[in-house]
Amino acid sequence: MIRLRRGDRLVVASHNPGKVREIKELIAPFGIQTLGAAELGLPEPEETGSTFADNAKLKAEAAAKVSGLPSLSDDSGLCVDGLNGDPGIYSARWAGPDKDFRLAMRRIEELLAAKEIADRRAHFVCVLALAVPGEETGIYEGRIFGELTFPPRGDKGFGYDPIFVPEGYRSTFGEMDPKEKHAMSHRARAFVKFVREAIAPDLGA
Repeated sequence: MIRLRRGDRLVVASHNPGKVREIKELIAPFGIQTLGAAELGLPEPEETGSTFADNAKLKAEAAAKVSGLPSLSDDSGLCVDGLNGDPGIYSARWAGPDKDFRLAMRRIEELLAAKEIADRRAHFVCVLALAVPGEETGIYEGRIFGELTFPPRGDKGFGYDPIFVPEGYRSTFGEMDPKEKHAMSHRARAFVKFVREAIAPDLGA
């Protein structure tokens, strides 16, 4: 079983600045040094998997192989009920080569309108994968359910955050203080499982 300890170095196997920032903030209380993939000049592998777990595993194992260090990846996305789960694993691709999520959010709004779909239910999925050379890769999944709102609101998050309102709240992820979002997001829920299984029990946050 993989157990990270205080002082260990951990690669955050993502080239998405927002994801790297969130993961670093979640890891910080455990005294583990985090390094973003871009900081190390690691290549960004093509995401050829058919599920979030497939892609997370692919990215973590690629980073661990090149760096020789434990590597934590994140594959996440927005699944819209009225669009049969799209954009799902293609969430980043919907934002185009320039990662313009304003275009992606507008595309979702226009598709729902064109199909006259009133259902605004959606959920975020996050799968974390921890790869360590010579060990079996760990997989940790979290989900959060809610509904979409248009036009987008807030500029504190990233990606699709400005159109997602979690169940029981009125604010979008884009309007929330980062600490509030970190406490209950899909990434936070996956991270709870990661901490329980992959971080040494004596490293309380």
